Amino acid sequence: MTAAPPRVYLENVQCALPWPFCAAVTTLALVCSGPGLAEETLTRDVPISEFQNKTTDVKPYDFDAPPEGMFRSIQVTTGFEEELGFRRAHEIVPVNPTETFPPSSTPVFVVFSLHQHVEPFLIIGVCLPEQVMGLDPKTVLTRDEMYIALEDESGYLKLPPPPGGWKPGKYKVEIHIGWKVTDISLIGTMRFTVAQTDTATPAPTNSK
Repeated sequence: MTAAPPRVYLENVQCALPWPFCAAVTTLALVCSGPGLAEETLTRDVPISEFQNKTTDVKPYDFDAPPEGMFRSIQVTTGFEEELGFRRAHEIVPVNPTETFPPSSTPVFVVFSLHQHVEPFLIIGVCLPEQVMGLDPKTVLTRDEMYIALEDESGYLKLPPPPGGWKPGKYKVEIHIGWKVTDISLIGTMRFTVAQTDTATPAPTNSK
């Protein structure tokens, strides 16, 4: 009866495989552990700041400037018109966009177009005197809001003049989104100026 082939041991671990296979594994292990094999190079520890976006590459959002993001465009105008869009939907387009108005008792409009959105919301405009003689900059002069449905891609805010009409000076319109004005609902700010004298006649406007 032929004797069984001897078992091969590798680092005090008994190998139950045939001895030719174990011998080959042992030889490979000895070669790989030799002094000629280069040590594995470890990747250096990289600071977390190198994985993050650098502040110099990121444009900070300015809430004191015209809103961006969901707005494709937004302008202060003397009026608006309704047109039939390419999707057979009514589209609000600005008429005579301007940032300078004569002192009068006509409304100021903010006309905007939007990107597609996944839920309805309100767009709210709050008008305050930024630099108007005799008026507190924190006084709310007038405001308006518009309900934006899922299918709406444009709209407008109609800001009626305060009692006594628009006085000469600079005004700002805070644009908020949501269901009410809160500390976190502000998304941008529009501005317009009322001139000292009535140098222009506003274009005819539509009313709400």
